[in-house]
Amino acid sequence: MSLQTLVQEAFSSGSVLARAVDAFRPRPGQTEMALAVARTIEQGGALVVEAGTGVGKTFSYLVPALLSGERVLLSTATKTLQDQLYARDLPHLITALGLPVRTALLKGRGSYLCLHRMMLARHDLSPSEPVIARALARVEVWAQQTRTGDLAELPGLDERSPVIPLVTSTRENCLGSQCPKFRDCHVNLARREALAADVVVINHHLFFADLAVRESGMAELLPTVRTVIFDEAHQLNETGVQFLGRQLSTGQLLDFARDMLACGLQQARGLVDWAQCVSVLERAARDLRLCVGRAYPGTKLGWTGAAPGHIEPQAWRDALSALQNACREAMTALATVSEISPDFVRLQERADALLALIDFFARDCEPGSVRWLDVGGQLRLVESPLDIAAAVQSRLLAPTEAAEINKSWIFTSATLGDDAALSWFTEPCGLTQAEILQVDSPFDYPQQAALYVPADLPKPADPAHSGQVATLVARMASVLGGRTLVLTTTLRALRAISEALQVHLAEDAGLEVLAQGQLPKRELMARFHLGVEPGQRGCILVASASFWEGIDIPGEALQLVVIDKLPFPPPNDPLVQARAKRLEETGRSPFNDYFVPEAAVALKQGAGRLIRRETDRGVLVLCDTRLLSMGYGRRLLAALPPMRRIRSEDEVLQVLAALTRTSTTDPIST
Repeated sequence: MSLQTLVQEAFSSGSVLARAVDAFRPRPGQTEMALAVARTIEQGGALVVEAGTGVGKTFSYLVPALLSGERVLLSTATKTLQDQLYARDLPHLITALGLPVRTALLKGRGSYLCLHRMMLARHDLSPSEPVIARALARVEVWAQQTRTGDLAELPGLDERSPVIPLVTSTRENCLGSQCPKFRDCHVNLARREALAADVVVINHHLFFADLAVRESGMAELLPTVRTVIFDEAHQLNETGVQFLGRQLSTGQLLDFARDMLACGLQQARGLVDWAQCVSVLERAARDLRLCVGRAYPGTKLGWTGAAPGHIEPQAWRDALSALQNACREAMTALATVSEISPDFVRLQERADALLALIDFFARDCEPGSVRWLDVGGQLRLVESPLDIAAAVQSRLLAPTEAAEINKSWIFTSATLGDDAALSWFTEPCGLTQAEILQVDSPFDYPQQAALYVPADLPKPADPAHSGQVATLVARMASVLGGRTLVLTTTLRALRAISEALQVHLAEDAGLEVLAQGQLPKRELMARFHLGVEPGQRGCILVASASFWEGIDIPGEALQLVVIDKLPFPPPNDPLVQARAKRLEETGRSPFNDYFVPEAAVALKQGAGRLIRRETDRGVLVLCDTRLLSMGYGRRLLAALPPMRRIRSEDEVLQVLAALTRTSTTDPIST
């Protein structure tokens, strides 16, 4: 029996899925996608699927992948989604289908406890750091109980905790087989289990990190895999360019200096003047930062000449030269004690790698790449390809020597473009020859959602814009009793709108304003969900960046999504400028072929937070008058789901008031 026949039966009414999975019912779109995935697995090649919200794309690729009996690699965008696939979706389906499938979860080394680093952290801990001491003590207790060493399993550990870099390893500081804890290494255990599994769940960062340095164990895994599936594939290009280029940060240099000092004083005190050696390196890193002068955190300086941005070229060259000399001095010092401990050998290798990076950035930028300087708490020197197309073509899709292995590559997401070719995704990812499938959402958007574009707001560049948006949100959220998510395009707007809302609602004891950054993301989401419970204050969450996608708030907890401005790429970003210039050089329009599609995809992602289930109801408000006044506004509105249009604020307020009175099965109406 063919795989497509097995898949067709699995998604039919009365099937094993219908009997074993709660709330399962046949959906034409879900079955269509599953059959396309099955066909690609049977025949090989590349398939790109845009599956609208509610299609059930996870089952659409998991069922054929599991029924195929092939070794499968699943990659998703974040560690949170990775955990969800591994711990919930896969076990559920494997049990329902009754298949003897072994699964494994593989993350980057920074997700796993390093027993050797934990021991060093305890030895180096300063009495003046009681918060870190308490967190380290919790990790040490947990270390006696965990089998996997996956820090996600440690309850209450904030992902921003300062203890995490102390108890995890990096590629630079890992001792490998020379480590005294190598036999019990959690990273190696995870890799061994991945090599023995039928289905391995990874994330995009790990995939591309390995593609760049062949270090995570994927080099052994990927050739044995027949089917590779990328979920949340819309993030592939931006993730890939991070790893396929080169980066050097002053943070890397200072971490190396700190590790060298600690190791030297512990294991070779008196043999080298470690304090002097480290001081030279730290001063060289500091002088490099001083070259930049005053700059706002987050500034990106384009680097098309001998030095980034406005920096005086000779001063920049001198600072890089001082760094090179400092690394050479460190290598010389470490060479004199390398036989004492493998730690010194690894430190010497790190110094050599840092010197190679400094030498790289002392030369001109590679053709076809773009270079810039990130300015923040530390400096980050970056050179990046403009996209991942060449890497995908040459390193993924190119025929292998083992011709009998005809791999299947499946790429899927709810949002991959605004045209029939999904060119926003396929062009930069080198997939223009892939099969394309678009599956519409099963949601009845005209009945479930309404769209309002206020015509009387200031223009987005007007300083009064954020204040007016806050005033509008305050009026609407007060009627709804919270249940509101405000998505901003910049952190400046996030602060302005959240602060203005605090002022507007100071006298309203029934509403609470939450802002991204005031609590960890997990706690913010938990508090927002509570806002719909009886006796709880309703919530308005103002957020940016990561909240535009990947958050799922179904039901009555979220019924109003407000977007402050159209999410165009920042025109001053060096990578954006380089991509626009490349389009110009080929006779294309950067605005129509890059800026508008980028905005369309981001807008679809943000709007997608509103309707997550067939019973959800809500209103989307887009506070950018360019949608009404500019020609491209029609294209952007057409990219959104077909919601019912509302023309006045009074009508919006009536709809919101009705939402507080009606059940979730009633259509949006006044």
